[in-house]
Amino acid sequence: MGKRVLRREPRAHWVLLLLTMGVLLAELSLNGHVRHVGSEGDGPAPAPDRAPAPAAATGGAAVQRLGPSTAVSSRGMPAKTIALTFDDGPDPRWTPRILDVLARHRAHATFFQVGSQVNKHPELARRALAEGHEIGSHTFTHADVAVLPDWRLDAELTLTANAVAAATGRRPVLLRPPYSSKPAAVTAAEHRAHRRAAEAGYLLVLTDLDTGDWRRPGADAIAAAARPQGRAGAVVMMHDSGGDRAQTVAALDLLIPAMQAKGYRFITVSEGLGLSAMPSADAGQQWRGHALRAAQIAGGWLADLLTVLMLIAVVLAGLRLLAQIVSARVHLRRLRRDRRPLEYVGGVSVIVPAYNEAANIAATVLSLVRSDYPAVEVIVVDDGSTDGTADIVERLGLLGVYVLRQRNAGKPAALNHGIAYAQHDILVLVDGDTVFEPDAVGRLVQPLRDSRVGAVSGNTKVANRGGLLGRWQHLEYVIGFNLDRRMFDVAECMPTVPGAIGAFRRAAIDDVDGVSAQTLAEDTDFTMAVLRAGWRVVYEPSAVAWTEAPASLRQLWRQRYRWCYGTMQAMWKHRHALRERGAAGRLGRRGLGYLLLFQVLLPLTAPMVDVYAVYGVFFLEPTTVIATWTGFTAVSAATAAYALHLDGERWTPLWSLPLQQIVYRQLMYLVVIQSTVMALLGGRLRWHRMVRTGAATAHISEQDRPRPVPAQSSRHPINLPTRALPTIGAQPSRERWPIN
Repeated sequence: MGKRVLRREPRAHWVLLLLTMGVLLAELSLNGHVRHVGSEGDGPAPAPDRAPAPAAATGGAAVQRLGPSTAVSSRGMPAKTIALTFDDGPDPRWTPRILDVLARHRAHATFFQVGSQVNKHPELARRALAEGHEIGSHTFTHADVAVLPDWRLDAELTLTANAVAAATGRRPVLLRPPYSSKPAAVTAAEHRAHRRAAEAGYLLVLTDLDTGDWRRPGADAIAAAARPQGRAGAVVMMHDSGGDRAQTVAALDLLIPAMQAKGYRFITVSEGLGLSAMPSADAGQQWRGHALRAAQIAGGWLADLLTVLMLIAVVLAGLRLLAQIVSARVHLRRLRRDRRPLEYVGGVSVIVPAYNEAANIAATVLSLVRSDYPAVEVIVVDDGSTDGTADIVERLGLLGVYVLRQRNAGKPAALNHGIAYAQHDILVLVDGDTVFEPDAVGRLVQPLRDSRVGAVSGNTKVANRGGLLGRWQHLEYVIGFNLDRRMFDVAECMPTVPGAIGAFRRAAIDDVDGVSAQTLAEDTDFTMAVLRAGWRVVYEPSAVAWTEAPASLRQLWRQRYRWCYGTMQAMWKHRHALRERGAAGRLGRRGLGYLLLFQVLLPLTAPMVDVYAVYGVFFLEPTTVIATWTGFTAVSAATAAYALHLDGERWTPLWSLPLQQIVYRQLMYLVVIQSTVMALLGGRLRWHRMVRTGAATAHISEQDRPRPVPAQSSRHPINLPTRALPTIGAQPSRERWPIN
């Protein structure tokens, strides 16, 4: 039905969404490098060159300055001096304890700190400097420099320098690469990385004595390994992070007093070499460091938040699935328990609002006329079509089929026009692209035998399910819509009787003053109003109608955009049901709550879930990611199989279910985002009409076409009480349709 454009649809939010997702992915990637990459570098790396470095490097002292070409100058610590060095920190548990021991014995040391750890615990870096120690670089993520590409090595050093600058106002000039040891162990690959670091101004600090404290051999063994021979000085390697360092702390209490008693001094590397203290960092580097720390902290928070959100979403999805399955079984048992022979419950008026439905209208009308229910009149309301829709119906020349013409006023107006014209008190509202099964009308109206029931939802099936998009929509109709409707029926909070197939009691329609034009989802708005008026709304899965689903992504976008936006309008219109009692309260607290959670809020978080999925592929354990995806797909497939079984459908479309996560799911949540933005801006959406191809006509056979008879005129008044009812083929027997 046509509507004028009242406001141009917004587009700027798409740019904002892309920027937000880009920033989110960048933050998560930074967090992934900090938490999960480390020595692994950028994924699988080539095997490092294990050939030894040049003799000038392997035969030199622990502290080396690498010049151009192959030049290497090295120095060791002076006699009777020990430079204690601690790698991998700062650590919130062990670094303070080590600093306490050093302070107690008035010893100084050099801490080679990991940049990402400095960002987490900048106060420990500041304390180390304040107590007379110095800080060197240990890369940003504890990466193995031998396997890093040049750009990554440069980034590791720069980021670490920025982190230290932000925390202390100083710039590190000493470097100890992770996994390094004595000069004799340096390989050619490591030497190349060391030389590149030297070009950036770093002084390489290896070790003379590796205590092996990371293996936790015991405090006595660690202390023994840290003692130089004779009067020699030494650079001693220890660790203040990376595991339980209690033995390292204990070893320091053994080592320092014993060596001080022998006249040894415990000093920093720079002090032992007569170098100046750490230079000051400029303001720009400090600000870059602060920005880096903020980004790293935000990335960690985001990763943790998304992990929690993922768990919440999984729990909610599990609870939803459980509710759907339990409700479906309850609904199925109820249908079997209450099954009775089909009865004639009164005459039925079928209202077919149509706007440019030339492709399908003949099949729709013919399917209704061939209904095996004995008293059906069909009223086609042409809403200003320009493609000859009304003429097609008139040329069919069918008894009991009436054509009303009106200027284009919208679908609600067309429905109300048809309802006012109808002579029966049971009204079936049908879209102009829908083809009914022969028994659909009769089965659809059976629940109206219960005087408490005001409306009945039928079972809509996708006619054009041949392509991939059609299969996806077919699965969505069977899994989402129909499972949800069974659950809503059991919970007595059915929010929507679809426009394709629904039956209403005239009294219920009168109670809500007809179909409202205040929302784009007039079927949802209308159903909610009926519920709030105190009527029951139920689902009849055996009443089957075939509808033509969108055949392209563009058409699907337009249809779902209208549905989603209209549903939001209806939810807002009926929000007061939340505090009402009875049927209205069930709609508000059950139906509206469900729609808000699963059709609005969770889809709005879906882009973050996708970004997190990309993050997981690159940074989380592959087995965890694969197991999660496989488990999710298996549960979805099992649910789909059960839903298809309930609907009497084959399982062949299940193969397309995993592919649904690639395009279809993204399209659906983008629809929700667009609808939410439009709703928040207070805009009005135009009616997007779908291009029809006549796919639903495949479900009406040529032999079922009734014999044409002179058509009823649509241009002159008709005496409704004396209208003839259609006689199609053999008249249904009274045994099939007993009168109550």
